[in-house]
Amino acid sequence: MKRAPAASPAGALSRNRARGVVDADDATRVVLTSLEDDKAEDILAIDIRGKSSFADMLVVASGRSARHVGALADHVTRKLKEAGVREIGVEGMPNCDWVLVDAGDVVVHLFRPEVRAFYNIERIWTGSPGPTPAIPS
Repeated sequence: MKRAPAASPAGALSRNRARGVVDADDATRVVLTSLEDDKAEDILAIDIRGKSSFADMLVVASGRSARHVGALADHVTRKLKEAGVREIGVEGMPNCDWVLVDAGDVVVHLFRPEVRAFYNIERIWTGSPGPTPAIPS
């Protein structure tokens, strides 16, 4: 008996969405597209599979202002829900200096530029030195 040909990635995505499952790669594509469309700056996707048990991907990006960071977080959350991600946690929306969007296997950190430079979380996961934060006088 002949096997049916393998489904295309789009077909697999549709079946997964119908079951309420969105994998980390699909969710990351949704996040990156949303951030690019909304003009986020310095977007960085970090694959942390095998390095951490809390997520598979980290996405770090900057917004130009607190209002821009809040809008980025709102749009990312909305697009993830449209893609079928069921449980999404959001922290930091009142101030919008650093907003964390937890979509399960994908965690998104959105910063104002000076806050991102201060915390420099990319260095933790990539090992590269990144920008040096300004020392207050």
